[in-house]
Parts: sequence; structure tokens; C-alpha cells
Amino acid sequence: MRKVAELHEGKAKIIYSTPDEDQLIVYYKDDTTAGDGAKRAQIQGKGPLNLKISTYFFELLAENGVKTHYLETLNDREMLVRKVEIIPLEVVVRNIAAGSIAKRLGFPEGEKLPRTVVEFYYKDDSLGDPLVNRHHVLVLGAASCEEMDKLEEQALLVNSILEPHLLEKDLILVDFKLEFGRTKDGEILLADEISPDTCRFWDRQSREKLDKDRFRRDMGGVAEAYEEVYRRLSEK
Repeated sequence: MRKVAELHEGKAKIIYSTPDEDQLIVYYKDDTTAGDGAKRAQIQGKGPLNLKISTYFFELLAENGVKTHYLETLNDREMLVRKVEIIPLEVVVRNIAAGSIAKRLGFPEGEKLPRTVVEFYYKDDSLGDPLVNRHHVLVLGAASCEEMDKLEEQALLVNSILEPHLLEKDLILVDFKLEFGRTKDGEILLADEISPDTCRFWDRQSREKLDKDRFRRDMGGVAEAYEEVYRRLSEK
């Protein structure tokens, strides 16, 4: 499959049209951002690592009944996907307190939450992707009640598949962000990516951070952390 025209360039990926109107090519860049784009850098090799890790997770989820936009990996930077209209909501699943929930609710970072939390954030960079509730989502017209139920159900299903699988790889799934899209027929598919850019992964024993927090917090070793995640996933 070949690229026809660039449709959109985001912070970490470029989307291209293809000769098939129902398929797109996603190009994974080395660009890294934090703080809604306020902090930027290029991390050599990050794009191919995120592509390989996302491929791994999309294939794992498909084997377990989760429908995604993923079709195939074309090369070390490009993925062929089904065309969807992205629902303007980030669906965040939290198992352990970290990041914003620790600040907002006062949980110490690293504390296991009494139950898994699902949150919706409205995708709008100009507003800072605010946390929203179901009433806000309806007022914004971002999704219907039925769609929100579907997003939450699918997010929890993804969590139930990934969390035990990652523990087998000595990785703790702290939290993660998902995005979903609608096909032209209205089917909702898991989209975007699943990688250390969109998930918090900690080492099971040491709790060392192996994700984008290393960039956010100027810890260094970002590429090495991503490489370690992929190494563990690819081991039999």
C-alpha cells in the first residue's frame, strides 16, 4: 500500500491517505512532547519502537476479541489502519495512583487504587484536554450515552487483557490512555496507539519507570526504557 497525500500531522504521528478510501497509513515520528506540546524533543528510534510495541498490543488485543483499526505493519515506521473518525475523547484507565489523579485526589504516587478508575478527557489542545464527566460529554456532543458505555466497557476489557499479560513480563500497568474512532458504518474501533507514550509501565520489582514519564520528568534514558519494554514483550 502506498501513501497518496498527507492528511494530518500530530505530535508523534503523520496520517496519510491511500488509494483505498477506507484505509490510512500512520507514520510514527521520533518527536516527543509533554505539557500539551510545551516541551519538545526528538528521541532517535522512538518512532520504530512505538510502532513495534503498538503492533504487539493491537495483535494481542485482536486475539482476545477487541476490535481495532490495525490492519498490518508495512515497515519500521508505517502502519496500515482502517479509516475512522476519531471520537474527541481520551479514555484513561487507572490502576495505580500516578500523574494527575495523585495531584487531584491526594493519593500517594504508587498506591494501588481501591478499584480501577475510568476517566474521560475532552480532546482539545487549546483547552488543555480537560477532564470531563458524562454530562459534559453530552453537552459537547462528543459521544452519546450508549457510546460512552461502549468506550468504558472496551477500556476495561483492554485493561483486563493487558494487566495480567504485562505482569508475566514483570511490568506493572499503572495507567494508560486509549482513543477510539467510528467507521463510516458507525462501528467503534480502538484506534491511535498503545505504547510507552500512552501508558505508564513500571518494573514489577524496582518500580523503575519505563515510559514517557522519563521525558516529562527529565530522568533521561527514554529510548533505553522503550527498548526494555519491547525486549520484554518480544521474549517468549
